[in-house]
Amino acid sequence: MDTAELKKYVKGDKIIWAVLVALTCISLLVVYSSTGALAYRQEGGNTSHYILRQLMFQIAGYGAILIMLNYIPVRLYNRIANGVFFFAILVVFAGLVFGRGGEGTGRTLPLGIVSFQPAEVAKVAIILWVARLLANSQKDPRLLNISAFKIILGIGFLCALISMANFSSAVLLFGTTFIMMYVGRVHWKFLASILIAGVALVLVIYFAAPLLPNVGRLQTVRNRIDRHIHDDDKVSEKGLTQDDFAMIAIHRGGITGVGAGKSKISNFMPAAYNDFIYSIVIEEYGLAGGILVPLLYLIFLTRGGITIRKCKRSFPIFVATGAVTIIILQAIINMGVSSGAIPVTGQPLPWISWGGTSQIFTAFTFGLLLSVSSETDEEAQSEVENNFSPDGVLPDEDILLSKN
Repeated sequence: MDTAELKKYVKGDKIIWAVLVALTCISLLVVYSSTGALAYRQEGGNTSHYILRQLMFQIAGYGAILIMLNYIPVRLYNRIANGVFFFAILVVFAGLVFGRGGEGTGRTLPLGIVSFQPAEVAKVAIILWVARLLANSQKDPRLLNISAFKIILGIGFLCALISMANFSSAVLLFGTTFIMMYVGRVHWKFLASILIAGVALVLVIYFAAPLLPNVGRLQTVRNRIDRHIHDDDKVSEKGLTQDDFAMIAIHRGGITGVGAGKSKISNFMPAAYNDFIYSIVIEEYGLAGGILVPLLYLIFLTRGGITIRKCKRSFPIFVATGAVTIIILQAIINMGVSSGAIPVTGQPLPWISWGGTSQIFTAFTFGLLLSVSSETDEEAQSEVENNFSPDGVLPDEDILLSKN
């Protein structure tokens, strides 16, 4: 396949594609390094097992993006948004009933030889469903208010289910929805009341957690917040934990880093290749790696914003807004946890952390943004061609070149 033919299929913002490829390269390097101990424990020392698995899922992700770009129009997502949202509710509920995960949670839903995380399905579903409701009510302020109430009720119910297994994903989804509603011109008073109510609810749950039964992850969330606040006491009581090792990894990396594949701290961290992968990036690549990763996400944010500004139809605007927001917020959470800025929680670094479900559904999110970018470019090109008039323009052979 030559370059010209490849361009027919690789559509959308080329800089976003470049960011995606750069994140892929970083992912494969760091996942290979950080899964060494895991390979010896579970794969008999086959250190190539996990990098090949990561590569397989990323290739599948690229395939999904290409299918979305070339065969699925953006308007189709509007039609299926309701169905996808209700499917996500069913999947999340099934995860709570039949799932498995750490500390007895239903974070993962097993399906025979494969398994996936229900929260990842919800991330894509919420983008489409909220975008549909906002887009279909932009012309009528009264209808927009009704849609805003529907969004809060629906997202509140789904996030309540998700929070029982994955509190950070519930917060991430609520934050994404809030920003989409802001972009969707929902009245600021309504948004302010929702924000105040949300903060009040979290505070009530935090302070009331000792008096409540140990349901879901209430006690886990409170304990992690307490550990983050009372940082000075945690080492003497329970020894070093993953966030402590993350700080050590960052300290070891310093300015220059210890070098590619030379991480030692990853051998002591069960989630080095996932929740704390950013600290391993800094350990191996130093300040350069610590700056490059957030810079790539910043470029993604900038190009996503440019795509949104180019859109002329409401549904693609909100889809692109949701896709950009959820990727950026998730990246901020992961890097914040790795650097000790926020309490420990379980969010992978988008497209870099090792994983299966997260890779595929992150690819869907990138695919949504690239689909919007591609169709926006095609619409702009079509508009130029339709409005072009050759009147008054000389043929090339009739253009006289001035002579000095």
